[in-house]
Amino acid sequence: MCGIVGLFLKDQSLAPELGNMLTDMLITMTDRGPDSAGIAIYGDGAQGKTKITLQSPNAESDFANLAEDLGKSLGATVTQNDISTHTVLEIPAGQFEAARDALAEIRPDVRIMSRGDTLEIYKEVGLPKDVAERFNLSGMTGTHGIGHTRMATESAVTTMGAHPFNTGSDQCLVHNGSLSNHNSLRRKLRREGVVIQTENDTEVGAAYLTWKMMNGASLGEALESSLDDLDGFFTFVVGTKDGFGVVRDPIACKPAVMAETDQYVAFGSEYRALVNLPGIEDARVWEPEPATVYFWTHNDSTTPSQKAA
Repeated sequence: MCGIVGLFLKDQSLAPELGNMLTDMLITMTDRGPDSAGIAIYGDGAQGKTKITLQSPNAESDFANLAEDLGKSLGATVTQNDISTHTVLEIPAGQFEAARDALAEIRPDVRIMSRGDTLEIYKEVGLPKDVAERFNLSGMTGTHGIGHTRMATESAVTTMGAHPFNTGSDQCLVHNGSLSNHNSLRRKLRREGVVIQTENDTEVGAAYLTWKMMNGASLGEALESSLDDLDGFFTFVVGTKDGFGVVRDPIACKPAVMAETDQYVAFGSEYRALVNLPGIEDARVWEPEPATVYFWTHNDSTTPSQKAA
């Protein structure tokens, strides 16, 4: 079944409240998927740095002296911020592949949750309320974010099977539905050099969009292409460094509702996920149309653009 939420801020004065609002939305969706949960936050970035969010089942030992050890391997300064089973590293821009290879040698048990200039992903097995408290998600600041609470139907209840999935720099995706051609597509994408870590069909959806954007497509164009290339039923909510997108398959059997005000655009699997947002009583509320792409981006003046294709 699963529950999806997303929030894209037009008004950056709300940035300190992003984590709080998104967490409340996610917890409201608990009964749609209580086995695991996760949130992707687009927050502050450091000039010339790349963030890598890692998870470990043995955090105390794996994270000890990690920044120092990785820094020696890279010949660079690495900073580290531990949060429960996750840690966020900042490395020099352009060194992600080298860092990934080094981590496989010096800390083979850690898992990469995300990488990018501003993206951080936190996800674990457990109720959304417990996951949110573990990582203090309500206290996080950012420009936009997406979240997911999962009911596992196609794979085991594990941290790596939880959403969101990150398959390209600052790109992530959450999904409600099921893809029927994910195995053949996974093989194709791996041949194209896209790294896919799990057997989850949602990660294939994320990797497909990454591959399209690697080959020059915009977020909107990649979402449009998914309607032709992905078989099955799906609702995708996608984040990029500057953008936020939504698309449903032509049948659109999975529930979805959106709301827009002068301050934000919000998505929820059900309207009750949105009811505590500021100004919701005056929002334009609608159900996204089947086979229709919606996306918003921040330009230099932070004015969003939106398209229904």
